[in-house]
Amino acid sequence: MSPAAHVRSAPDRLVHKTVAAAVAESLRQRILIGELPPGTQLRQDALAEEFGISRIPIREALLQLEATGLIKIMPHRGAVVSGLSVEEVEDIFTLRVQLEPELLALSARRFSEENILELRSLTEEYSAALEAGEILRWGELNRRFHLDLLQHAERPRSLNIVAGLLQDCDRPTRLQLSASGDVARADREHREILALCEAGKIEAAADHLRSHIEHAAQSLIAIYRRALSA
Repeated sequence: MSPAAHVRSAPDRLVHKTVAAAVAESLRQRILIGELPPGTQLRQDALAEEFGISRIPIREALLQLEATGLIKIMPHRGAVVSGLSVEEVEDIFTLRVQLEPELLALSARRFSEENILELRSLTEEYSAALEAGEILRWGELNRRFHLDLLQHAERPRSLNIVAGLLQDCDRPTRLQLSASGDVARADREHREILALCEAGKIEAAADHLRSHIEHAAQSLIAIYRRALSA
């Protein structure tokens, strides 16, 4: 390739990368809000037509999404939106029910006034995001609340496990809240758990957290099963 040709191609590559990043972000948001549910096939030619661009930046965008775990590029099927099976959801929530209440019972006894204020601020932020319909923030704020409740348990290995489980729950949590309409209940239960901790009713707070997780699991599994039978 001549030097002149190389100079001409560099801007083209930059344009492709910039366009690919924009496409990846658009698809990422659609996946996260459930517009593109797990199992959806993402065809390069259809996406190129939808976005009005060539397949080159589409291919790059799909590779970016695969790197984040949002899609899988599979032989003979192409790009498919990734997701959890019903069995995986049941396993994740079973582990959460086993671990989180026990960790809260250990953690809440060590709460300082500053910890309580931070948790209260987080519940307000979560409540505002729920009321405003900011779906992309729901999973992250829920994860932060649960981890902040447990962070003083002094059980680093268990906390690492829970952090991974909550990360896996990020998209399912948004799906459960948006599909079930349980936003008011989720907000109320977070506030009730914190209020019990503030009152020193640690075992009651742990029991309430257990019920909170169990209800979310039952609701989400029902949604998954309805989708499978549709």
